[in-house]
Amino acid sequence: MSKSNYDVKTIVLKKNIEESDASEIIEQKKTSPFKSLLSRPKKEEVHVHSLKLYYECILMVSGKYVADYFRKANHTISVDSNVHEVVLGDGVFPVRSKSTLEKAFVGKRGKNKVDLKLEEHVFVEEEDELVFDHHGRAINFPFKINSKTIENYPKRLLGNQMPDVKKPELTYEAAIEKLQSHLKKPMEVDVRALNDEFIMREITEVYVPIFEARLIGPKKKVGIIRIDAVRKKML
Repeated sequence: MSKSNYDVKTIVLKKNIEESDASEIIEQKKTSPFKSLLSRPKKEEVHVHSLKLYYECILMVSGKYVADYFRKANHTISVDSNVHEVVLGDGVFPVRSKSTLEKAFVGKRGKNKVDLKLEEHVFVEEEDELVFDHHGRAINFPFKINSKTIENYPKRLLGNQMPDVKKPELTYEAAIEKLQSHLKKPMEVDVRALNDEFIMREITEVYVPIFEARLIGPKKKVGIIRIDAVRKKML
């Protein structure tokens, strides 16, 4: 199924710093990519080659897995000492034989145990959301989404920013498959009449504004500094 077949929600987070603020941070930290245990270049040895604003996608998928099935089970009940068997429906279940030690410990009046071999009708309902960064790695979502933190016209803004928009590297199909695997826990061995269903809830692309500076250091080495423009922090 192609991307156009999915109903995808698009959100763009607002910047909390401008390019001038990002330039100041980079100027202060520009030697960081070139430092080592033994040395750090002087600021004048590092040149800021370029500074660009990118919008990087965080992909969010949510869904629900429901199932019902029958599984074999053993349930043990306690009965009076003078009960020798239990009749349940068409089944007859004898009491469990006691070991010599049990007889000596509890005596004749101790409770008898009956093992009932039954079937359980199990109902499962699992619901969750998974979040993936631009490269497809699972992450915890670190941002707040409300009317104050998001742009009013996300698709228009992204259209104006092309080609500085980094779409998700993980396909929708792969993300949904990961969610299904996450929700569908391993099944017991003795299962029959399984009836299950995966329900897709929502796919959301959240675009995060990132300032990315390309730096040239000593011996023409290249370094990168990335700044999260929402949280005002280096990445």
